[in-house]
Amino acid sequence: MVYLNFTDLSEEAQNRLLENSKKDVERKFWDAIRKYVKENHTNFETMIEEEAIRNLYSYKFVFNV
Repeated sequence: MVYLNFTDLSEEAQNRLLENSKKDVERKFWDAIRKYVKENHTNFETMIEEEAIRNLYSYKFVFNV
């Protein structure tokens, strides 16, 4: 078994995975994040970015070599 870290991937692959993760987070948690941002006066885009990065570590990656 080979274990890869997110940072071991090419920049293009990292960006693609991050964009997919952002869409996933927005789809799942849109209302909760909007509410949190409004209550705590934070930046929505920053929150989405942070949650997308956290979300990446919940994915199970499969690589064909």
